[in-house]
Amino acid sequence: MSRIHEQIEVAVPVRVAYEQWTEFESFPRFMAGIDRVVQVDDRTLEWTATIAGVVKHWRAEITEQRPNEAVAWRSIAGARNDGRVRFRPLDVDRTMVEVELEVEPEGLVEKAADALGVVERRVRGDLVRFRGYVESRPEPAGAWRARAASRPIALDAGHLDEDPEPTDDASSPEPTEVGRSR
Repeated sequence: MSRIHEQIEVAVPVRVAYEQWTEFESFPRFMAGIDRVVQVDDRTLEWTATIAGVVKHWRAEITEQRPNEAVAWRSIAGARNDGRVRFRPLDVDRTMVEVELEVEPEGLVEKAADALGVVERRVRGDLVRFRGYVESRPEPAGAWRARAASRPIALDAGHLDEDPEPTDDASSPEPTEVGRSR
């Protein structure tokens, strides 16, 4: 299991960074190796990627979603890929985007690439491309937030080391717990 932690500052308000990140179907525009992401419903994504020349598929479930703060997921079928992205406003027009990933390399080629730091460099490159993508757009594409904001979710994301920091914002809706067996 490989654990990756990267962050980048983007010159957009936190709302814009969050909304663009949660437009999952746009990931192939800035993520290397991601061929396609299909949002099946408010909590389920189907991914197709080409990794070391091999096409991989997996299904991920969104386990946490707090508008303008965080989104987390875990794979529920196929290649192992779990993670969380946090959004922290630095000022009105600047946001820190922090990515934590847990990936399970499969096979000799993926394990060798992981040992050589290829995965970390790819994530860093994806974040640099995300910054260029989000900073070049006046508004995020699509409207996933509108569907999900009415029902924030928080599932057990205990496989990640840290729990999200509580907010003092009384106007933020409390996440609702949703049961899930694994």
